[in-house]
Amino acid sequence: MDTGDFDIFLVTAPGLENALADEAREKGFRDPVPGVGGVSIVGGWPEVWRANLEIRGAARVLARVGAFRAFHLAQLDKRARRLPWGAVLRPDVPVRVEASASKNSRIYHGGAAAQRIARAIAEELGAPIADDAEICVKARIDDDLCTVSVDTSGEMLHKRGHKEAVNKAPMRESLAALFLRGCGFAGDEPVLDPMCGSGTFVIEAAEIAAGLNPGRSRRFAFENLATFDADAWRAMRGAAKPTVPPLRFFGSDRDAGAVEMSRANAERAGVAAFTEFRQQAAGGLTAPASAPGLVVVNPPYGGRLGDRKSLFALHHALGERLLAGFSGWRVGLITNDGGLARATGLPFAAPSPQVLHGGLHVRLFQTAPLP
Repeated sequence: MDTGDFDIFLVTAPGLENALADEAREKGFRDPVPGVGGVSIVGGWPEVWRANLEIRGAARVLARVGAFRAFHLAQLDKRARRLPWGAVLRPDVPVRVEASASKNSRIYHGGAAAQRIARAIAEELGAPIADDAEICVKARIDDDLCTVSVDTSGEMLHKRGHKEAVNKAPMRESLAALFLRGCGFAGDEPVLDPMCGSGTFVIEAAEIAAGLNPGRSRRFAFENLATFDADAWRAMRGAAKPTVPPLRFFGSDRDAGAVEMSRANAERAGVAAFTEFRQQAAGGLTAPASAPGLVVVNPPYGGRLGDRKSLFALHHALGERLLAGFSGWRVGLITNDGGLARATGLPFAAPSPQVLHGGLHVRLFQTAPLP
C-alpha cells in the first residue's frame, strides 16, 4: 500500500468550516486548514480511513489524487490519462465521474469534462463506468486547474447506520455534532433537547460522551479501492475503547411517535442505557434531576414546519420554561428566524454565521448559563 501523503478534503456545510477544523485538530489530524465548504488536511490512506471512522462533522472525505492544467477538452483527455488510476482504483470495480467547471475556466461544460475523464479511466484502467457506481471520481475545474478527487465515503457520513426512523425536517447528525461543538459541548455535561424529533442531538451527545466512533457501524466506499488494507482497517476499527459515561442525556417531544422513534434509534446506536426520552410539550418542560448542562433545540420555524405567526407562542412558552426552571443551564437554539429567537425572551449573544440546513440558512443562538 502506498503510504505517501496527499491532500484530503473534509466536506461540510458552509459556515461550519472552522468548527470542523477544530474537530480535526482535536483528533490529531495534521495541518487542518478551513476553506470554502470544508477543511483540508494532509495524510495518507490510513488517515482517510480514520477520518471516515472518527470525524463527526464531515459530510464526505475526498482523497485528492491529482491536479493538472487544462485549457480545452483534448488537453483534459490527454492529461487525465496520465493520472495513476491503477494505484487508487480497481479495474474490476465500477466507477462514475462527476465534474464541475467554474465560469473563469476555458473548459466550462462539466458534463463534457466528466465524459472525457470517464473515458480515460475506462480505456487506461479497464474499469467499467456506471451511473450507479459506489466509487465516485470528482473533478473540479477552477481557473483552468482541474483537481481530481475520489469520494472515499460513499453514502454521506451523517448516515451513521443507526437511525432507521426519522421525523419531519430532521437535523443531519454531522450538522448536529458541529452545532454541539459550537455550544462548547465536549461530552462532560448533560444535554437536553425539548423538541427532540428522532433524537439526533441527544444520541449524538451520548455517543460523544461514550467515545463511540460515528462510523463504527457502516461500510465505506474506500473498502473497494486498490489502496484498501482489510487487516489494517480491522485493527483501526477495533482500537476504540468506548465507556459508559457517568451522565444521562434527555429528550422530550409533544409527539408520542417521535419519542418512540428516538428510543428505537438510541437502542440501535447503543446509547439507550444513558438516554431518556419522554412525551412532554415545551410549555410543561421541567429540568432533569442532574447538574446543569446544555439545552439544545432545533424548533420549528417558518418555511420549514409551519406558519411563522403560529410559532411565536411556542417559542415564548419554551423561553418562559427555561428561564423559570433551568438556572445554570446554557441554551443553544438553531433557527433561520431571529424574530422567533427573540420571542423566547432568552438572553442570546450575537448569533453564529449562517449555515445551510434543509435549503434554509440557519444560525446558532446561544446563551451563557441562565440566572
